[in-house]
Amino acid sequence: MQASQGTFGHDVAFLKRHQDVLVLTSPDNDSAQIAVIGAYQGRVMTSTANGAGGNSFGWINYKLIESGRYQPHMNAFGGEDRIWLSPEGGQFSVYFKPAAPFTFDEWQTPAIIDTTAYTLDKATGSEAVFSKTASLTNHAGVTFDIRIERKVSVFSKTAIAGLFPDTDLTGVNVVGYETANTLENTGADWHRDKGVLGIWILGMFTPSPKTTIIAPFTSTYSEKLLLTDTYFGKVPADRLKVLDQAVIMRADGNHRSKIGLAGLSARPFAGSYDAGKGVLTIVQYDLSPTGDYLKSTWEQHNDPYGGDALNAYNDGPLADGSQLGPFYELESNSSVKALKKGETLTHHHRTFHFEGPADKLAPIAKAFLGVDLQTDLNW
Repeated sequence: MQASQGTFGHDVAFLKRHQDVLVLTSPDNDSAQIAVIGAYQGRVMTSTANGAGGNSFGWINYKLIESGRYQPHMNAFGGEDRIWLSPEGGQFSVYFKPAAPFTFDEWQTPAIIDTTAYTLDKATGSEAVFSKTASLTNHAGVTFDIRIERKVSVFSKTAIAGLFPDTDLTGVNVVGYETANTLENTGADWHRDKGVLGIWILGMFTPSPKTTIIAPFTSTYSEKLLLTDTYFGKVPADRLKVLDQAVIMRADGNHRSKIGLAGLSARPFAGSYDAGKGVLTIVQYDLSPTGDYLKSTWEQHNDPYGGDALNAYNDGPLADGSQLGPFYELESNSSVKALKKGETLTHHHRTFHFEGPADKLAPIAKAFLGVDLQTDLNW
């Protein structure tokens, strides 16, 4: 019997028709599973909290994968957790050749984070390690020799309970996993004034009219909220709200919009809530409030180390009416440093999906995202 669309079983069957798929399972919860593809850079394509018949949480670009063809500039295969490198734009970008203008025609995603298959170094029932080497040249003409390693691990339900203390998970289906992403400098020493590289993790999810992105913030280090909401033009007021403890944005896939929080304002959590399906998604990531974060806007930067720690994106139609998705994204960035030869930078990004009745999910959202699901997310 063929699994119905929208289920984990359907998506795994589809992916297996086109690539080798590694399904990892929680050590103490057979219903919690993730699908990983080494050919897509050790990417976590999707996950489930309720086995093959449960909801498939990741957005998958079926059309592109089925075509078997690469696209120019980048290949948006989809996936809940994929690795990119920062910065995307600016004088230290590795997406634009030296002296090239910052235009779409000149923009090219490096193969190491787009089309290159990673080597599977290790695999168990709940964990896998992938790696790959590359040489990249940035917009300033500086070459970086690097090795990337991704360790993907599915958490036990016991471990998740420990990561979310004082949380009652009775009657809640949950899946959680981590990617430990390590960037090693295998070549010449890096220098701050000539550019460095950072780790950028992006998760793509399926939008809906009842889904809201939640980006909690803190005023510990600054009284001013360091929020950027003008990446694709100012996000309209009816799509973005600043609450007492969080910024919320519609994740309906109907309007192209992006926000970012600087390290001083961000918290090490972000998420989304799909009120229709009863799914609370939380990402947790390494955060260095006073660290250096690379800017990725397509322009020369006066302060290239004053970028965002957290980003969130809602897809929408382009000016010509075409649309890549729809999907929405939750993204985290590593802080950066000038690595000497042999030194490494590691960034952890964790994704959790809690599936259950609103009264069970509300305390989790309040404790870790700072929002009241019943009152704060009403549009």
